[in-house]
Amino acid sequence: MDAIAPVSGIVLAGGRSSRFGRDKLAQTVDGRPLLHHPVLALAAVCHEVIVVVAPGGPQPPLPVAAGVRVRIARDIEPYGGPLIGLLAGLEAAGGPIALVAGGDMPGLAPSLLAFLVRDLIASEAHAVALRSRGFLQPMPAAVRVGAALPIARRLVGLDERSLQGLLRELRAREIPDAEWRPHDPEARSLRDIARPEDL
Repeated sequence: MDAIAPVSGIVLAGGRSSRFGRDKLAQTVDGRPLLHHPVLALAAVCHEVIVVVAPGGPQPPLPVAAGVRVRIARDIEPYGGPLIGLLAGLEAAGGPIALVAGGDMPGLAPSLLAFLVRDLIASEAHAVALRSRGFLQPMPAAVRVGAALPIARRLVGLDERSLQGLLRELRAREIPDAEWRPHDPEARSLRDIARPEDL
């Protein structure tokens, strides 16, 4: 799938994997490391993919045939939460739009990711995210880098660490189930791996 606009993919991969008990992103899922799944899904619609990892830690192995540039950024503090990771990704982003996903999300549908970008552009919102079963889902989401970056910096300065906080400040458009489900009928894009039994 061709990129719709210059879009930077951001994969948040700097967590502890504490509930999993070991490095979950290195676990094999359907024949490849878990981390490779969101990287390749984002690469299908983005012109670059930025994998945000903890500072000082080892660099994870990245897929070699993603078709776009895949590079590493580092969190500004270890295990500071998802907004810390997103801030690092936004600062490294080369495009005006960013798609953000977790490193533990193996079921991301490229068609849904492309839909998020199209919806962001059409709505002129600063961010768009999926609403499912009555709740706003923080990932995957699309944001305008120019709008999100200063707000993310301010929120981090106020000790906010959640993506929900950023989406609230950006007044994200919440896309209802009926609009996004045709692009991912089984909602696999919302699945994440927290514990070994989730594999």
